[in-house]
Amino acid sequence: MRQSKPRIAIAGFQHETNCFGTTKAGLAEFEMADSWPAMLHGEAVIAGTRGMNLPIAGFAKAAEDAGMALAPVLWCAAEPSAHVTDHAFDTICGMILDGLRAAGPLDGIFLDLHGAMVTESHPDGEGEILRRLRAWAGPGLPIAVSLDLHANISAALVELADYIAIYRTYPHLDMAETGGRCVPVLQHLLAGGRLHKAFRQMDCLIPLHAQYTGATPGRELYAALPPLAQAGVLADIALGFTAADYPDTRPSCVAYARTAGAAAQAADHIAKLFARLEPHAHHPMLTPEQAAEIACQPRTGKPVVLADVQDNPGAGGTSDTTGLLAALAQAGAQGVLMGLFHDPAAAAAAHEAGQGDLFRAALGGRSGAAGDQPFEAEFQVLALGDGRCRYSGEMYGGGVAALGPTAALRLMGTGADITLVVTSLRNQCLDLAHFTHIGLDPAAYSTICVKSTAHFRADFEPIASAVYPVAAPGVFPCELGSFPYKNLHPDVRTTPARG
Repeated sequence: MRQSKPRIAIAGFQHETNCFGTTKAGLAEFEMADSWPAMLHGEAVIAGTRGMNLPIAGFAKAAEDAGMALAPVLWCAAEPSAHVTDHAFDTICGMILDGLRAAGPLDGIFLDLHGAMVTESHPDGEGEILRRLRAWAGPGLPIAVSLDLHANISAALVELADYIAIYRTYPHLDMAETGGRCVPVLQHLLAGGRLHKAFRQMDCLIPLHAQYTGATPGRELYAALPPLAQAGVLADIALGFTAADYPDTRPSCVAYARTAGAAAQAADHIAKLFARLEPHAHHPMLTPEQAAEIACQPRTGKPVVLADVQDNPGAGGTSDTTGLLAALAQAGAQGVLMGLFHDPAAAAAAHEAGQGDLFRAALGGRSGAAGDQPFEAEFQVLALGDGRCRYSGEMYGGGVAALGPTAALRLMGTGADITLVVTSLRNQCLDLAHFTHIGLDPAAYSTICVKSTAHFRADFEPIASAVYPVAAPGVFPCELGSFPYKNLHPDVRTTPARG
């Protein structure tokens, strides 16, 4: 006999794909712990994410509070990289479908997805996930989906999902909240209510560093959503992930309302706002040499933060480029803290040398990006760690990062005073704990350099006197004209109009 409580299956499968990256995401990358937990199955999906800023955790809490019964299936994520392998994609989709079949009678499904997954065979990874689930579930089972703010949304995904909720902040401080927003919508659908959909795609890409929602145009775009909600329209905006090279790579919006006319009107309003704000999507970046000049200026009080935005591992970067490091060393910059450099060989050499000792290394520079090369120097080992890093900031608070064997190093023999944190696993430097876990106090430095595009702002801006994006060589260009796009829709422009 069926339970009186609505029974909802929950699952998550996340990847942000940089089609110009250097390594692919195989099954092992989804199984391992990195920025996020290792792959979770069954009840561990809830227990292993409880209290974390994740959509699946936010949905689970809101659903339990609403009296829903949950059937947790699977949750996994891999660090952003090049394409998801067919083996990984088919295996994980198969595990989700097997879990749904084994779950028994269901009243609905919630999926924690990203929206910018590209696989070896499926440019629209999330659309293919929904296609497979719909083939099993049929058209009548409500499916709600949460997506990342950087999603590239296809018409197929909108058609296959009954409701899509999207993060509204970058840095993504509202991931759990976004999952929670799906619960009342599912309740509405389960009670026999209807929602009409509207979907619009924009015709110009926005560079990732310009998608920061604390500044124009993101600030104004997301400010338009609460008034629509007050008018009874549930609308969300995706700003797109520029390195996922396929025809639906672009910003978009979705709107849901009780009438088709209201949904269409809201979507048109957002599209017009996009067009009006497009000229403000130009956010200038410094060259490494300009950044070094700023780092060399006398400073008291809070440090300056330099963001190495084109080597962000959270966007598929290698996290080992050396352009900014070389410029700072050449300029003799003092009081500099840099991280995170992904170089397992250098980390291993530091552990072999031991704390306080010196060793020579050719650090990083293996990205293949034009102008990038290893940085050869002598380093002193300041501190060593196992890479277990408990996040302390708002975005990832409650989680634990796995960095692998880690070392804090001081650059020697150049006249510069630069301290670097080197890790064995890629991890975006977005939390002060990436430095404090190994005994370093970021606020004690004059300049902090982070390999991140915008997520670092939530934790680092409060201790910073200023923040500057820097365009050093990397495999995630923020100057979109340098991407060798092959699959963009012909109507999509890579350069915003200038007002």
